[in-house]
Amino acid sequence: MKHQILLWYKYVPIENPVHEMRELRRLCEALNLKGRIIIATEGINGTVEGTIKDTENFIKTTEKDPRFSGIHWKKSTGTGSAFPKLSIKVREEIVSMHLHENDIKPWSVTGKYLTPEELHSWFENKEEFYIVDMRNDYEHRSGYFEGSILPPLTNYRDLPKLLPMLKDLKDKKVLTVCTGGVRCEKASGFLVSNGFSEVYQLHGGIVSYMEKYPNEHFKGKLYVFDQRILMGFNTTDPSHEIVGKCEKCKEKSEHYINCDTIGCHRHFILCEKCIDKFGQLCPEGCQYARAKQRKNPVHPGSKANS
Repeated sequence: MKHQILLWYKYVPIENPVHEMRELRRLCEALNLKGRIIIATEGINGTVEGTIKDTENFIKTTEKDPRFSGIHWKKSTGTGSAFPKLSIKVREEIVSMHLHENDIKPWSVTGKYLTPEELHSWFENKEEFYIVDMRNDYEHRSGYFEGSILPPLTNYRDLPKLLPMLKDLKDKKVLTVCTGGVRCEKASGFLVSNGFSEVYQLHGGIVSYMEKYPNEHFKGKLYVFDQRILMGFNTTDPSHEIVGKCEKCKEKSEHYINCDTIGCHRHFILCEKCIDKFGQLCPEGCQYARAKQRKNPVHPGSKANS
């Protein structure tokens, strides 16, 4: 039985997110879908997996609601085990920027949509433009557009801190990119509202570009938030390039792990040789463990040392 993964979002006012959560849960459970969906008053953002028949029925049912018509559904081949369960939550935002009264509403202010075909043309014609990758830093370590600006974002809500770094681009042609479009849509509106004159967003995100132009101007693989971790297209082709590096030995690798220290959730690339040699721990020593030790030092003669 063939499975399919759906990635989608839409910024649209939702009056009663709790009601929408209940309705969506009923629908997903009836169709045996698993995945993650976030609902807020500003819209919906989700990734689910199921059989091709069930996911297509999910699309048909969802689009009967006028609010959710015109969604750009990103489809990819599933494994049947991309998600362990179904999680649907109500949050304040579908992507958290925590701007409060200065929050961006993408249906009123956002960058211009740029299709994958248009971006490919920009590359081929060597136009002058600047790509700003709006993903977290651990995501773009395994893949990125050539020549793109890769800000050291550890959390999306740190985006306002990037304005000084990008100030020289205010009068330039700027393109925001992310996995499926939800972050770059809001980020493009944020740049527009802060005086950037020519801002675009990649319609459908990096995943839509890679589907049409594998190994063309995007190097490496795309980080995804399910058990696949990395997603590539035509990776057996000689033109495919591995850009990820082991954080310990700096050799090329695409092997992501989580630190084994209880309580540390750091996610990073570590090659199998270094795992065998040093264990599945933060390469420079677990910062979480050091911070915990400073907070609760173990003194000589204590039970912990006996």
